[in-house]
Amino acid sequence: MKHNAEAEACDLLMEIERLDLLDEFVDENCYPRVCLYLLSCVPYVPEPDDTKLLTSALGLFRKFKKYPEALRCALQLNDMKLIKDIFFTCEDSAVRKQLAFMLGRQQVFLDLEDSELEDSTELTEIISNSHLNSNFLALARELDIMDAKEPDDIYKTHLDPQRPHFTGQVDSAKQNLANSFVNGFVNAAFGQDKLMAENGSKWLHKNKERGMLSAAASLGMILLWDVEGGLSQIDKYLYSGDDNIKAGALLACGIVNSGVRNECDPALALLSDYVLHASLPMRIGAVLGLGLAYSGSNREDVLSLLLPVLTDSKSDMEVTGVTALACGLISVGSCNDEVTSNLLSTLIEKTEAELKDPYAKYLALGLGLNFLSCGEKAEAVLESVKVLPEPMKSISEVLIDVCAYAGSGNVLKVQHLLHICSEHIDENKDNNNEKDKKDKSKDKKGDEKKEDEIQSSAHQAMAVLGIALIAMGEEIGVEMSFRTLGHLLRYGEPVIKRAVPLALALVSVSNPRLNVLDTLSKFSHDNDPLVSYNSIFAMGVVGAGTNNARLAAMLRQLAQYYVKDPNGLFLVRMSQGMAHLGKGTMTMTPYHSDKMLMNRVAVAGLLATTVAFLDIKTTILGKSHYLLYCLVSSIQPRMLVTFDEELNPLQVTVRVGQAVDVVGQAGKPKTITGFQTHTTPVLLAYGERAELATDEYIPLTPILEGFVILRKNPNAS
Repeated sequence: MKHNAEAEACDLLMEIERLDLLDEFVDENCYPRVCLYLLSCVPYVPEPDDTKLLTSALGLFRKFKKYPEALRCALQLNDMKLIKDIFFTCEDSAVRKQLAFMLGRQQVFLDLEDSELEDSTELTEIISNSHLNSNFLALARELDIMDAKEPDDIYKTHLDPQRPHFTGQVDSAKQNLANSFVNGFVNAAFGQDKLMAENGSKWLHKNKERGMLSAAASLGMILLWDVEGGLSQIDKYLYSGDDNIKAGALLACGIVNSGVRNECDPALALLSDYVLHASLPMRIGAVLGLGLAYSGSNREDVLSLLLPVLTDSKSDMEVTGVTALACGLISVGSCNDEVTSNLLSTLIEKTEAELKDPYAKYLALGLGLNFLSCGEKAEAVLESVKVLPEPMKSISEVLIDVCAYAGSGNVLKVQHLLHICSEHIDENKDNNNEKDKKDKSKDKKGDEKKEDEIQSSAHQAMAVLGIALIAMGEEIGVEMSFRTLGHLLRYGEPVIKRAVPLALALVSVSNPRLNVLDTLSKFSHDNDPLVSYNSIFAMGVVGAGTNNARLAAMLRQLAQYYVKDPNGLFLVRMSQGMAHLGKGTMTMTPYHSDKMLMNRVAVAGLLATTVAFLDIKTTILGKSHYLLYCLVSSIQPRMLVTFDEELNPLQVTVRVGQAVDVVGQAGKPKTITGFQTHTTPVLLAYGERAELATDEYIPLTPILEGFVILRKNPNAS
């Protein structure tokens, strides 16, 4: 240690499995480098060792009273006892507020009512994210983007070449539906828009049946996170005569509460009466609304409301699927026993015909989300799904296994999934699995065969998504998966081919890299319409909230290409809305805190939507386009806001640039490159890092993103 060979010392101790010796040898000067090295090794070591590394880094941080750093390790370990322990041992009230901001961003809720902390009400407010809306609007005013935008401002229709001979029906229901979604995405959280605000009911009636549901729910997007003011604006639609509009209003109530806690529980109070309502759209609205409002909270009172819906005689497969999804969202990553047993028994009771329904996948997905990144804890459930009939058995096995290792970068799992993808499913002999990739000349005998074939190989599509889910945690894994997915696109069966664009989207959410965009752009003109539809949606996810000019140009060209295909056009519009999410101030990426922490709620939302796209004809282009609102749980502002210790906004200069990996370098290397200097609040793009440009203040956390509290520097020059 004295010879500045920290990395070698750590390697040696890892080899002899005595990381506990570090405590004696690490002093004040070298602990940052030791911990940085330990943390950067985490993605590359096998299962039990990664937790050991995290725990030793955590111990060192606590020894030197670095609570924010220790909390990051505890959050990555997902150990509630440790999190509470760190939070309550921290003496300094300003640092405690900073910890509260970190917990709020990761959507981990601590109950502080019984604690003896003098500022417990303020801390509870921070952890429950109730300040999110006001801070976001402050940023919007600062950037001068408060004016509401119309969908046409996004499509830039005036730039299209005029077609005098083409006069189709302009005001189609499909286009209006697209406009509702785009309007919601673009004005998300701004609280004002031009379609719904002025005469909302008139706009709603331009949509058909289920379209009204989604259109009414878009109001929830516009008022996102604004619990106090938002619900009163939605309230008038709850008394509408139309069941679909009412259902949409219920869903909107849930969306507004997404990621924000409120002690009065408005969502629970409003939605609980409708969960077993006679009309099915109302059920769907209420159930999905509860799922989004309490995602990640694992609250028993909410789950006890939802679980009876699974077994209720009036629920059709769609309602059952959505309920399973909502339960999965609420109990995400908590291994909740009640959810597990209820979903399993529902799966086992269904008939084989019912399990072939596209919505049956959501029962398996709900189980998977319950075990999201829990690793080996999911083994018992994997055993119990083996009793199900095919194709459900393999779908459930793949989904649960994939969710359990999401973001872990586990190479063995990826290898296993690739084996699944390379099986060639033979139509005549079901048991004869030839691992033959090259046999592509298959004659299609009628549509029924095709449907059955898609059902019997649906688990392969899940496996493709799984590769992306497991690899998205670390850079090298992402690069390798990009290549693997390219092979699958070229040589895979049609089922696999359709899932690859979605997998590409999961690997680079809100990170519009050129190679990904080019691949997707190529396949958005594919002969198989389902491949191209999925590619179009994937382009939206990859550029979500980035305002990427290149992507916007690509999508405008696509809009002209699909001018006669209403479904294609609908998806192009959707992607345009996502690319301009919140006028370019938001992100959907589940990783934050320098890409170290994975927000499980965000992963769950992304996964729920991508699974819906595997049956795009029945879900997104059919009746269940409201499943797109699952993306709400992954939407976060990509901003850096600085406060003083009393939580008043503070303007300081920061440098923002591309993050550089400095592990194991000598001296004090620069952590960012090619920076520009801005005054906070600022927007941070994917892979960017910020550092203070003045030595007047000291940040209370080393990672400058989200909400950061600054303290006056006593020795400022």
